[in-house]
Amino acid sequence: MKTQDYIDRESRYLAYNYHPLPVVLNRAEGCWVWDVDGNKYLDFLSAYSAMSAGHLNKRIQKALTDQLGQLGVPSRAFHTDKLGAFAEKLCLLTGMDKMCPMNTGAEAVETAIKAARRWGYRHKNIPENKAKIIVSSGNFHGRTTMIVGFSSDDLYKQDFGPFDGGFESVPYGDIEALKQAITPETCAYLTEPMQGESGIVMPPKGWLKQVQDICKDNNVLLILDEVQTGPGRTGKDFAFQHEIDSPDGLILGKALGGGVYPVSAFLANAEVMDVFEPGSHGSTFGGNPIACAIGSEALDILKDEKLTQRSAELGAYLKAELSKIDSPYIKDIRGAGLWVGIDIDPDKISARLLCEQLKEKGLLCKETHETIVRLAPPLTITKEELEWALGHIRDVLE
Repeated sequence: MKTQDYIDRESRYLAYNYHPLPVVLNRAEGCWVWDVDGNKYLDFLSAYSAMSAGHLNKRIQKALTDQLGQLGVPSRAFHTDKLGAFAEKLCLLTGMDKMCPMNTGAEAVETAIKAARRWGYRHKNIPENKAKIIVSSGNFHGRTTMIVGFSSDDLYKQDFGPFDGGFESVPYGDIEALKQAITPETCAYLTEPMQGESGIVMPPKGWLKQVQDICKDNNVLLILDEVQTGPGRTGKDFAFQHEIDSPDGLILGKALGGGVYPVSAFLANAEVMDVFEPGSHGSTFGGNPIACAIGSEALDILKDEKLTQRSAELGAYLKAELSKIDSPYIKDIRGAGLWVGIDIDPDKISARLLCEQLKEKGLLCKETHETIVRLAPPLTITKEELEWALGHIRDVLE
């Protein structure tokens, strides 16, 4: 079969809910992938930050296969020897008290919403069914009907209503708007510390510390979605560490699964997490031994291979070199660590076309909202590989 044959078969049998680049992958190793025609590409998307440790990382593979030889998915009806150890490791790394294991990022977000509302009723004495959660404009927290209901992107919501409400949006990075939105019925502010799907959007410096102070002053939970920004992606273990000690709640996913398995978690202080009791929330697959073995190894790799430090150093170099490119197409370069967005002038060229041209050079990245080229290579990338990519980015943009 040829490339187009594979694409045609997908078009025939799949829902058209993605618009992939016209490349059909069938093999990967480290930071590189190959297509069915034998062409080699450098992966500069890393599955939207899920592939931080590189494709088919040997340590991740061993953790997976070793656990497959012992115990798979017994459900949370029973204790296992892996879950407690994984929870302890994740809590110690994040500085949080407790965690609730889930599978996907969206599931962890839903868990956070349930916890925040119940905390509001049980600890803040908000009247029944009146709890409000403030969110940021431009947010992306997943694709469930509840989550898209508070998205500011009409495309995500179109013809999927009615939505349950209970959310109020304020402009991202606007401290005064947040202050004005808080009422006695506000239980939480849910936000990304740095926005990913919106186009690698950075808030004003000092914003997150101000947010934390406002939330504390008003007895409002600060819950951060770091599904894309952690662990290690922004040059810190977690993006919140650029400005604050810890939030009240933290949502993780993607990179926890080592690029081979869905692993996510909601972490919080004990007062928030203790609102759950048996039967109030759960997941058949969440926290299963395979997920725990992989997640634990992913955290060990982060530490052993100094991936956070690599992200900080190589990310600074990537941003500096991109900023030197003289191109009429570039409006802005922004990001943190190995998580960088090139803001493209849509009046001159589409980000999609640039990604297609980069693909022809052997570099795979993806556009966001037609105006941003998102660059997020595996954190295991070498400086030589980064230089190779920069050479092709310069060729295309200049």
